[in-house]
Amino acid sequence: MPVSARNTSSQPLNRRSDVLAFIALGVVFGDIGTSPLYAFRECFSPKFGVAVTPDNILGLLSLILWALIIVISIKYVSVMLRADNRGEGGVLALLTLVLTPRKGRSRAHPLLLAIGIFGAGLFYGDGMITPAISVLSATEGLQVAAPLLQPVVVPAAIVILALLFFFQGQGTQTVGGIFAPVMAVWFVVLALLGFRWVIQVPEVLVAINPLLAADFLARNHMAGFVVLAAAFLVVTGGEALYTDLGHFGRAPIRIAWFTLVLPALLLNYFGQGALLIHNPEAADHPFFLLAPSWAHYPMVALATIATVIASQAVISGVFSVTRQALQLGYLPRLEVRHSSSAKIGQVYVPAVNGILAVGTVSLVLAFGSSSNLAGAYGVAIATAMLIDTLLVITLFLEKQWGWNTLAAVAAMVCVLPVDLAFSAANLFKVAHGGWFPLAVATAIYIVMTTWREGRQVLSKRLRQEQMAVDDFLKALSGHPPTRVPGTAVFMDRNAAGIPRTLLHNLKHNCVLHECVILLTVVIDEIPRVARDERIEIEKHAPDFVRLTAHCGFMETPDVPAILRQAEAYGMDYKPMETTFFFAREDLVLTGQSGIQPWRKYLFNALMRNAESAAHHFGIPPNRVIEIGAQIRI
Repeated sequence: MPVSARNTSSQPLNRRSDVLAFIALGVVFGDIGTSPLYAFRECFSPKFGVAVTPDNILGLLSLILWALIIVISIKYVSVMLRADNRGEGGVLALLTLVLTPRKGRSRAHPLLLAIGIFGAGLFYGDGMITPAISVLSATEGLQVAAPLLQPVVVPAAIVILALLFFFQGQGTQTVGGIFAPVMAVWFVVLALLGFRWVIQVPEVLVAINPLLAADFLARNHMAGFVVLAAAFLVVTGGEALYTDLGHFGRAPIRIAWFTLVLPALLLNYFGQGALLIHNPEAADHPFFLLAPSWAHYPMVALATIATVIASQAVISGVFSVTRQALQLGYLPRLEVRHSSSAKIGQVYVPAVNGILAVGTVSLVLAFGSSSNLAGAYGVAIATAMLIDTLLVITLFLEKQWGWNTLAAVAAMVCVLPVDLAFSAANLFKVAHGGWFPLAVATAIYIVMTTWREGRQVLSKRLRQEQMAVDDFLKALSGHPPTRVPGTAVFMDRNAAGIPRTLLHNLKHNCVLHECVILLTVVIDEIPRVARDERIEIEKHAPDFVRLTAHCGFMETPDVPAILRQAEAYGMDYKPMETTFFFAREDLVLTGQSGIQPWRKYLFNALMRNAESAAHHFGIPPNRVIEIGAQIRI
């Protein structure tokens, strides 16, 4: 191929990657981009007992530099972005890949399922802690500019957070347009603030030497190991690189990271180190003291906006993970609103938003400062990152993707000791707030596993009681019922047999519609299903059809749209002549099924509070008939 043709064809792709890399600044890097507000400061917190000396400053800078390179640049940007589920990332997308049956293994080890679900639970804890610590760290800049403003720090943070959660229902489509430019300004300011001090104290650049990190750990013994929990804060938000893979793709994330985000972060951290070498007394608030005094209030304003953007990105991520969990059968049906008709993944879950709002404001009130919250934050992210590493090593080993697999596994095995060291250091913070994300993750784990197990038992019980289609049609031909005009769609979770709703309707009303459709919506363990692979139709009789519709876990099932698509396969869908039948299941709790009694009560409570199936599947309520059914479990 001529060089000119190759260059011409690559230009639109390069331009698209550059645009997406710019947009990614406002979504992917908000969390890690606001870490300089508190991460380096925490390393010299009095609770660690590390003196503000030049040797310790250089040693910690070396730790920070190599943590960003090993954990973010190598682990997430270079390796984990390759472990995509048809372009999607995140712990649940990774978990579905790991759990997919492969040659030589019928099912994945239950331990992998457990740690994957627990990892998803940790993300909910992160969704509460990130807004709390980020916004608090920004408003704490007020007391740097004017110490008399210290009493308004917490109230100001609560007001900002309350407004943030209040406006979630409006969507981020309008505000999202300014996220990228604001974060671009933020990273440029980070770089300029740091560069200003690096040129004044250039000896800080010797921290590039990794031996200084090793020397710091050796000299400070246990204090040096424990301070790893604070140094770890520089990589918090790194998991967002993987979670947002489906929105941007590998290339834009890598471009943004290596061209702007990483250089800006390193310059800022090295600038804070240079400031402390020059003035050790600045250790209380090194970030804000990087700026000249006249810029303190503008920096507080910019930092507040940046932390709101970072919080918004994490909250939106929690909504997205919730939708994935709903579709994969880990959570009961919840109301999910699409906050943008144009942008994939922008959803709003009112119930989750309320829980996050209460949890976040409670954290601000309970802990009172970003320093007190740092321990809880580190435990959540360190554990989640360790789970990512374990799952992706398992995936690479079992997929056997070729010679590159060996290099990827080798890289992740080298990263594993770093993840273990950070996780172990953060265990010392469990008693000082670290228990909170673990408690949240445990609660989410219990809910998800109870719902999944309960649904499996329920489906098994329904299959046992179902009548075979051939037997039903034979009985129907022997005693034909009265046929009424129109189409009846009977929703059925099992794509076999006759649903109980059909049998109950026939038994009590003694009529059958002219056309009967048995519809099952199957959520496949892939993000999206190709249009030509969505519909399966099995005609048992000219007027009796089984329709199976396939959706991905990143898609929202829309039954009317499915029926419209089925018209291409010869089905006639007339919305105003179609009635949808659903089962309203009433559980009768017994000693059967082997589920622990307390789990049965929890499962029953979850079922009673789940969103209606008709609303979940986008069916007009005036076309729905619900038929009650008692099921013993």
